[in-house]
Amino acid sequence: MKKLFLLCMFVSALGSAQTAEQIVQKQVEAYNQKDLNAFMDCYSEDVKLYTYPNTLDVEGKAKMREQYAQFFNSAKTLHCTVVKRIVSGNRIIDEESVQYNSTTFGGVAIYEVKDGKIISVTFLN
Repeated sequence: MKKLFLLCMFVSALGSAQTAEQIVQKQVEAYNQKDLNAFMDCYSEDVKLYTYPNTLDVEGKAKMREQYAQFFNSAKTLHCTVVKRIVSGNRIIDEESVQYNSTTFGGVAIYEVKDGKIISVTFLN
């Protein structure tokens, strides 16, 4: 009976774990809703944001929250459309089209996910 219980708990835990793609999609949806808390919940405490190829722009969740709070607050219109997505293990590559107020711009974001959180994003402009 004890082994059956442990097996059921293990299978349940596997079923509830989110994939890297689901985590990235969750942050896209929170971004589109300008829900800063839900958006930041997708990121690790020591997240790093880069501009390609390796320029470190932001390090740490607190600094990222500060920057995105200003960005979200200044946006009357904010919407990200994923044009194309490539999933490769724990890395998600999104071609994105972003509408920010009256401006639309495109870019590519490479997300790396570990232990259920986004640990790094590299932006290509």
